[in-house]
Amino acid sequence: MRPTRTATALLATLALAAAAATGCGEKEETLEPGQPREVSLMLDYFPNADHAGFYAAEANGDFAAAGLDVTIRQPPDPAAPIKQVAAGRVDLAISYEPEVLRARDQGLPVVAVGAVVRKPLTSIMSLPKAGVRTPADLAGKTVGTAGIDYQSAFLRTILIDAGVDPDTVTERNVGFNFTPAMLTGRVDATLGAFWNYEGTQLRLDGRKPRIVRLEEAGVPNYDELVLVANQETVEEDGEMVRAFVAALGRGTRALQRDPAAGVDALLEANPDLDPRLQREVVRVTLPLFLPPEGRPFGWQDPTEWQEFTAWMRENEILTEIPDAGGAFTNEFLPGQGL
Repeated sequence: MRPTRTATALLATLALAAAAATGCGEKEETLEPGQPREVSLMLDYFPNADHAGFYAAEANGDFAAAGLDVTIRQPPDPAAPIKQVAAGRVDLAISYEPEVLRARDQGLPVVAVGAVVRKPLTSIMSLPKAGVRTPADLAGKTVGTAGIDYQSAFLRTILIDAGVDPDTVTERNVGFNFTPAMLTGRVDATLGAFWNYEGTQLRLDGRKPRIVRLEEAGVPNYDELVLVANQETVEEDGEMVRAFVAALGRGTRALQRDPAAGVDALLEANPDLDPRLQREVVRVTLPLFLPPEGRPFGWQDPTEWQEFTAWMRENEILTEIPDAGGAFTNEFLPGQGL
């Protein structure tokens, strides 16, 4: 897989009145007509199935109906989205809950305004020949990570929870080359590959990957992907944020009804993608695009944010912020904060 061209959102000459996606925990909102508001969104990576809801909203005209002229950009590197939002160079970005908390700890004015994927996709992954069925089987093994500090902390937490001495496990930095590292035997397992993406690709290739989900192995639950805005944008242009999240919610609900249509829009934006893989990744990830029952689209659980923040503080990844206060808000979700 390699980065490809970005896509430009559907242009609209007139914004239409539209209602936010309706469902449990959500109420109808009216979006006022007017001149389209230009909005820039930076992805966390090249366009792929994790972004299917955004491309469905674009293809369905949901952003246009919300009065938004959205341009979707691809980042020059994975660290760019948070920095670009903090500097005000883009209006919104997709990032990760750990990165939002780290940015807040460094004093950057960023806020998560909605969950895009509400559980960890990062996982422990291995092939059958490694003999790793549970975290306890990692004793004496070599585990590949991307060299990110909180991945190392994930691994230590999981090992201790499983009763394994962390000193018996070798951690090796393989960058983002998780699959090659496993296939070549350079590592016995990886911690960093996404179970929904690399795991699905290995499964479709007949490799029978063994996957341990982080939230089932001792790591507090967190939102893998979140929509991020600048604090100033939240305070001064909250209606844009609200309209964007509502439109994304409608696009994601449409994706739920007809996944094929959403994947087709994604493939149009990034023709280099494998259609079979993208369709299967959307299928297995779709439940995590949607909110818990009784909650509005994009819901971020306050208790989980606090628990994960406490975990990051305990592991000395955060040193300045005392808790998750200010790092996220549910104010701009459908039916909230009105």
